[in-house]
Amino acid sequence: MQIQDLSFSLEGAPQVKAKLNLPAAVLFEPDIQIQVLPAEGVESIYRSDFSAAGYPVAWLPRGVYSLQCRLLDLDLPPGDYRLRVIVFSVFGGERKALGESSTPFSCRERMTFTGLAQPAWQLQSAPGTVPIEELAWNRGHEDWFFRHFDHAALVVSDYLLKKHPLLKGRILDVGCGDGIIDLGIFLRMQPEELIGIDPFRGFDRLPEVAAANHLPADVLNDERLQFRAEDGNTIPYPDDHFDVVLSWGSLEHIAGGYRQTLIEIRRVLKNGGLFFVHPGLYYGAVGNHLGEFFDDPFIHLKLPEAELREAVLTAKPRRMDRAGHVADPEEYWQWYTELNPIRVGDFEQELRELGFEPWRVALRTSDIIEYTPELQGHRMQDLATAELYLSAWNRK
Repeated sequence: MQIQDLSFSLEGAPQVKAKLNLPAAVLFEPDIQIQVLPAEGVESIYRSDFSAAGYPVAWLPRGVYSLQCRLLDLDLPPGDYRLRVIVFSVFGGERKALGESSTPFSCRERMTFTGLAQPAWQLQSAPGTVPIEELAWNRGHEDWFFRHFDHAALVVSDYLLKKHPLLKGRILDVGCGDGIIDLGIFLRMQPEELIGIDPFRGFDRLPEVAAANHLPADVLNDERLQFRAEDGNTIPYPDDHFDVVLSWGSLEHIAGGYRQTLIEIRRVLKNGGLFFVHPGLYYGAVGNHLGEFFDDPFIHLKLPEAELREAVLTAKPRRMDRAGHVADPEEYWQWYTELNPIRVGDFEQELRELGFEPWRVALRTSDIIEYTPELQGHRMQDLATAELYLSAWNRK
């Protein structure tokens, strides 16, 4: 990151201006720090951070950005000083300083500004650079790309795997779908290798999806990131090849059951390797994958199959953004009929029997379950548990 045209005005409210030139394809969690130091000193006597002021930025694509900050809380006696601006970013899971610039200034009389008592930051895209307000992380959870590239990728790498050093090694994603999560993890963690496999080749759309969300095309040119149309039941890699294996929302979709896929995952994962899994829970509030058709999350447990099928095939779904893939009702019905009915308790037992040792687990539950007569035969835990996130050690 190049800091250019740095200036500091003492007229009125003290104001810092600079141009930030980002040549890299994408910068994650960028942060800017302004320091004031004595002219000949190294210890700052004033410091303000962009992120600490309440302006979190998930990432920025290649381009030029203009920075302005009014230091409304600056209080300095007369003297000679140096203003320093440092740009930080998270790269490979670590916060690093990417560039800095400084400029001298002098106060002839005491500088005290009685304003809002906090700095006022502004970061904007320069002409020719994608406006910051158009980036996916500004659109939030309604946006498909944000939910996968930002939210899901960080759930895996930070929340469940705690930025473990194994994420710097070889990673396999079984059932990678459109590959958006993999791209988010790869660019943030910079592993030795990340391979996504999925026989349905949803990842073929990834270049188009990335471009539509303002990521430069060269983010997909790294040979360490690969996608292959392979089946999880016959993973084409040798024993003990990967340090980490991921599975986000895929095990429930493996027609005929997922046990063989778990066996294959255990085989290709090193002893002491990490397995992250987020399976769809059939009996929970989101596990039937029919939420685009019905408001009732348990409709599949209440209607006879023939009646449910008729309702799906004749309904007009409230389509969510699926990264450019438009499914018809017949495809939704096929997805539903192929679902594996996963329960948390049974799934935990299966993992333990295979030799997986749970490390971190997070359950998201429904606020309340209204037990209608059709639901009386179902266990409370199964209905109330909406989502399961789990990381586990492979013990061979």
